Amino acid sequence: EDLRVAADAIRLTRRIVSAPALQAFKPVEYLPGDSLQSEEQLHEAAARIGTTIFHPVGTCRMGNDAHAVVDAELRVHGIPGLRIADASVMPRITSGNTCSPTLMIAEKAAQLMLSPSTRSLNPQKELLSNPL
Repeated sequence: EDLRVAADAIRLTRRIVSAPALQAFKPVEYLPGDSLQSEEQLHEAAARIGTTIFHPVGTCRMGNDAHAVVDAELRVHGIPGLRIADASVMPRITSGNTCSPTLMIAEKAAQLMLSPSTRSLNPQKELLSNPL
C-alpha cells in the first residue's frame, strides 16, 4: 500500500505544479523525473528515493483486518497477555511529530493494563487456557 500511496502522491504533485498559477515559477521535476510515468516505474522510484523521515510508525499497526497486529486495546492478535505500546501501533503516521501521540498511547496502555476489566489477573492461567 505504501508504494501505491507514494505513486499517488507523485501524480498529485505533478498535477499541482502543472497548474497555470505556478508556471511563472518554472517548476522542474528532478526526482523521480518526468520520464517515469507507469505505475511500476513510480513504485520503483518511490522505493528508491523514499525515506522513513525518522518517525517510523505502523510496523505493528492497530486494526481488525488481516494485516493488523494489535486490537483497539493494544493486545497482540493471537498472543494472550502481550500488548504493544509504542508508535508501531499507529495505522498511519500523524501530520506532526510522533512523540506526543506515542505518549498518549503509553498512557492508554497503562490505563488498560491497570483496569480490572481489561487485564488478566493471572497471565500464566490465561496463557495455559489459550495456548499459541
